[in-house]
Amino acid sequence: MSKAVEVKKQAVGEIADKFKGSVSTIVVDYRGLNVAEVTELRKQLREAGVEFKVYKNSLTRRAAEAADINGLNDALTGPNAIAFSTEDVVAPAKILNDFAKKHEALEIKAGVIEGNVATVEEVKALAELPSREGLLSMLLSVLQAPIRNLALVTKAVADQKEEQGA
Repeated sequence: MSKAVEVKKQAVGEIADKFKGSVSTIVVDYRGLNVAEVTELRKQLREAGVEFKVYKNSLTRRAAEAADINGLNDALTGPNAIAFSTEDVVAPAKILNDFAKKHEALEIKAGVIEGNVATVEEVKALAELPSREGLLSMLLSVLQAPIRNLALVTKAVADQKEEQGA
């Protein structure tokens, strides 16, 4: 087998592993962004623990098939870059959506969220969700509310009894 075919097989395997190992994958068209803008985007994604790479569409299609991801082929036309996140489902969608609002040249094409292909609308809806920390703080405040209310009622009853006793 020729060396070029071996290299391509390795690349397909690498991309398939990234599809399987990521909780969130976003495909974007980066045409029209200049080098400084792409560098800024890469920096933002890197800080969030998101890997951002450009692969050939033919290799990505084969990798998607190998990872049992169906329905992504329509988005794999033209120059694409792919953001893979292994930890945070929301981070790549949020960063790319915010960047796309500031730079119209960046276009979100599709996504794969926990193994399921997502449309552009679903990716944008995911981007509008609060961050993990925000969701955890909301949950914590909801869990604390009954205890806080009980403490306030107990204090109010104690204050009322104290006033009646005085």
